[in-house]
Amino acid sequence: MGGEGADVVEPREGGGEEEGGEIGEVAPAPPLQQNGCLPGKESDHSSVCTPLVAVVSDVEAGRRDTSFPNLEEHPEVEAMLSPSTSGMKLTPRLSKRRLVVLAIFSLYSLVNAFQWIQYSILTSIFTQYYGVLNSQIDWLSMAYMVAYVPLIFPATWLLDIRGLRLTALLGSGLNCLGAWIKCASVQRNLYPVTLLAQIVCSVAQVFILGLPSRIASVWFGPKEVSTACAVAVLGNQLGTAIGFLLPPVLVPNTPDDMDLMGHNIRIMFYGTAAVSTFLFILVALVFKEKPKHPPSQSQAVLLEASTENYSYKQSIINLFGNLPFVLLLISYGIMTGAFYSVSTLLNQMIVFHYEGEEVKAGRIGLTLVVAGMVGSVICGLWLDHTKTYKQTTLIVYILSFVGMVVFTFTLDCGNLLVVFVTGGVLGFFMTGYLPLGFEFAVEITYPESEGTSSGLLNASAQIFGVIFTLIQGKLITVYNPQAGNIFLFVWMFIGIILTALIKSDLRRHNVNSGISVDIKSIPVDSSAEDEQSKTAPKCQSETKI
Repeated sequence: MGGEGADVVEPREGGGEEEGGEIGEVAPAPPLQQNGCLPGKESDHSSVCTPLVAVVSDVEAGRRDTSFPNLEEHPEVEAMLSPSTSGMKLTPRLSKRRLVVLAIFSLYSLVNAFQWIQYSILTSIFTQYYGVLNSQIDWLSMAYMVAYVPLIFPATWLLDIRGLRLTALLGSGLNCLGAWIKCASVQRNLYPVTLLAQIVCSVAQVFILGLPSRIASVWFGPKEVSTACAVAVLGNQLGTAIGFLLPPVLVPNTPDDMDLMGHNIRIMFYGTAAVSTFLFILVALVFKEKPKHPPSQSQAVLLEASTENYSYKQSIINLFGNLPFVLLLISYGIMTGAFYSVSTLLNQMIVFHYEGEEVKAGRIGLTLVVAGMVGSVICGLWLDHTKTYKQTTLIVYILSFVGMVVFTFTLDCGNLLVVFVTGGVLGFFMTGYLPLGFEFAVEITYPESEGTSSGLLNASAQIFGVIFTLIQGKLITVYNPQAGNIFLFVWMFIGIILTALIKSDLRRHNVNSGISVDIKSIPVDSSAEDEQSKTAPKCQSETKI
C-alpha cells in the first residue's frame, strides 16, 4: 500500500513485533479533547485554550515563549516529557492485520453486490421462470435501495455505539442468510420467497456500504487511507462486475426447458450461499474492532477524546448544518443514483437495440464496472499523494457527464464494439467517483463519525437511485433508452454545479499534517455541549479550488 514505509515505526533494539502485527510500543498519554486543547482547558470560558500539540512541540524544541504555559501549570505535558518517557512521542503505528481486514471486507461486500445485480442482468430469464413482469424483477434490484433509506440511521447508530466488528458480523451474517433463502426459492411459484431473500440481502447491504471510509480511517495511515477506501469500494464494484459476467454464463436462456433453467438457477444460488457462509466464518474468526495503536494522528485524537456524552442525534444535526456536506450529499446522490439506474436497466437498454444479446449486455456491464474499478484505484492513489479532494471530485464529475452524453448517443449506432468502448469510458469516471465522495465527506466533516457521513451519502444515493430507476425505466418503455439517458445526464449537469459550490475544508488532513485547526469536539447532548468552550483557537487552514 502506498506510503506504508513512511508510516511504520521500526521496533526498538531488542524488541519484536507485537501480537497481531502491531509494531513498537506507545507511551501512555493524558486524555485529550477533540478540540486539541489541554485537558481541563477545553471548557474554560475565560480564556482561549492552548493547543496541546503546540505546547509539546515548542517545549521539546526549547522555545519557551511566554505565549505557552508553564509545565508546572500543566502536569499532563510534564508527565509526557518526564525522564521515564523521554524520547517517546505519540507516533502512530500500523498493523499488518489491516490488510487482512480490508481483504475480508472487500470479499463479503463483493458477494453482496453480486446478489444485487444477479436478477436484473437476467431480467428476461427470470420473468419467464417466475411468470412475472419486468417491473417485478426491477424491484428485486430496487429493494436494495428502498431498504437502505429507513435502516441507515439505526445502522450508523449501531456502528457508532457498538463498533466495527458487530456491524461487520451483521452485514456478512445477513448476506449469508439471504443467500440460503434464495436456495429455497427455486420453484416457479415462489417469486415471493426470492423477493424475501433479496430483502434480507438488502438489509445486509445497510451494514456494508458505510464501512469503507470507517475501515480506512481506523486501520490505515494518512498516506494510504484514500487508497484503502478505494480498495474497499472496489470490492463492491468487483461484485457488480462478476454479477454482470457470471449469471448469463451460468443461466443461459432456455425458454423451451424450464426444468433446465431452474437447475441452472439453483446452481448459481447454492454457489453464492457456499461462498457467503465461508466469508461469514472468516469475519467471525479474523475481523477485529480496531488495531492496538492508532494509525494516524487524527485517529489518536479521536481515541483520546472522551465519548461518555456522545450524542448520535447531535452528530446528525452537525452534519446537516454543514453546508459543504449537504451540497456533497445531493451531488453524490445524483451521480451514484445515476450509476445504480444504468446498472439496473443496462440489460433492457442493450436488448432494446440488439435483440437476443443478453450475454453481451452482461459483458458490457462488466466492462463498465471493471473500468470503474481501475478509475477508483487511480483516484485513491492520486488523493493520497495530492490531497486535492475538491479538484479531483469536480473533474471526475465533469468527465462522467461527458461520458454519459457520449454513451447515450452511440448506444444505437449498430456496432456493439463502440458501445463496449463508450461504456468503459463511462464506467471509468462514474464508478471511479464513488470512493472520492466518501473520502471528501470524511475530510469536510471530521471529527464526525465516518460511518455516519458515509451512511448518509449512501442513503442519498439509494433515494436518487430508486427515483431515477423508476423514471428511466418508464422512459425506456414508453420512448427509448436515449430518452432515459438524457434524463440522467441533465441531472448530472446539476450535480456538477453543486460540486463546484462546495467549500473545501480539509479538517482531517490538517490534523494529520500538524496544522492547528478549529476542531469541534465529539458531538454531545445539548446539556453537555453547553458546558464546552466556544472559544477554540481560530487558525483553521482552508484549501480552495
